[in-house]
Amino acid sequence: MESVNIADAKAHLSELVERAASGDPVCITRRGKPVAQLTAIGTPRKAIDLKTLQAVTEGMPMQSETAGDFIRRMRDEDRY
Repeated sequence: MESVNIADAKAHLSELVERAASGDPVCITRRGKPVAQLTAIGTPRKAIDLKTLQAVTEGMPMQSETAGDFIRRMRDEDRY
């Protein structure tokens, strides 16, 4: 966890918020003592409806070649 004094935190608040949002907590200090901590807020994940997922995947056409064959073909044709 990175420690930042309060003056630097004021000057670089947007950057510190981005760091915290990406999962890297930041400790804010005043006169060398920790006074606050910026951390990301955990957002709840939406539940997946299994029947809807199955309906979507069943409606997708089957691929004509395997993923490995597709990658090899793309590599061999220099189209990546």
